[in-house]
Amino acid sequence: MPFRLDHSRKILALSVAALGLPTAAHASEPDHAPEAIESWSLATLDERPLGGVAATDILQQVGPAIVEEEAEERRDYASFGEDVKAIDWELAAVGGYYTAINFSKLFKNPQPPRFKKEGWFGKDTKHMGVDKLAHAYSTYIVSELLYHRLKNKTNDAPGIEWTAAALASGIMMWSEAFDSIEPDSGWSWEDVAMNTAGAGFSVLRNAVPGLDEKIDYRMMVKPNEDIYTISGQKHFEQQRYFFAIKPAGFKGMEDSPLRFTELHVGYHAKDFLYEDRDAGIEPKRHIFVGVGLNFNELLFKRSKSKTMRTVGEVTTYFQPPYSALHVNVTE
Repeated sequence: MPFRLDHSRKILALSVAALGLPTAAHASEPDHAPEAIESWSLATLDERPLGGVAATDILQQVGPAIVEEEAEERRDYASFGEDVKAIDWELAAVGGYYTAINFSKLFKNPQPPRFKKEGWFGKDTKHMGVDKLAHAYSTYIVSELLYHRLKNKTNDAPGIEWTAAALASGIMMWSEAFDSIEPDSGWSWEDVAMNTAGAGFSVLRNAVPGLDEKIDYRMMVKPNEDIYTISGQKHFEQQRYFFAIKPAGFKGMEDSPLRFTELHVGYHAKDFLYEDRDAGIEPKRHIFVGVGLNFNELLFKRSKSKTMRTVGEVTTYFQPPYSALHVNVTE
């Protein structure tokens, strides 16, 4: 186990004071530099004296202080209750948002809660499955948002990816409860399943080291005459959901020109609007593949500005229109 002091100048100063070691006179000597101390291991501590004092003596003197400071910086265990408390305002904001956008359903001829089987990706379904991918995406985004807030508030405590996913799933189930009272809708277990899938992908992406550097789940919107149609079916026809595989995250490619590109695999549908069906136009489902630009790698990742890096993070979830070339592989 490495004996690391670089994380705490205070602990290093404590060791110097406690053991009466030389300070200014030896500050520039390599054997007394923190960089040298950092590389020591417990197996060689007694072989590397510092200022005439065995390094094992230093460990005995400052070890408890190091452990105490690290315990303050990073919890060994993240309880669900502690996590919720850490992001109570963020959780209230997200929950409040979904309550606000659904609240009007309480006054539009609400019905007793009921279930509705909506199907998956069949041509006989209302949105050809695009709405199901939208459910997965929405839950994924909420889970990612809560995860990053937890990571900041708890100093990346273990298990926070599960907390974020559970909270995101709960919020989306709350939203689904409003659907259950709509006259033309109902509680859909298909929606709940896709919500769970989106939260699950967030857990996987944040639990497996390096996976977030290799793959994203994204949405791209194809603008129409309204730019983006908020309500009705049209906005589902504009949406394309896909996985982006990023060469920048793979060893050996992180510094190559390929790091600015991505491989895309996704799904979209068209001609499923009511007017299309009434006109006898056959609905179409498309699995597509393609290439796109990794905007985060291209413009933002290496920026010195925190704001610009934050903007870059947005592009890991949303692909700007006309920034990718997609080819349908199914008709």
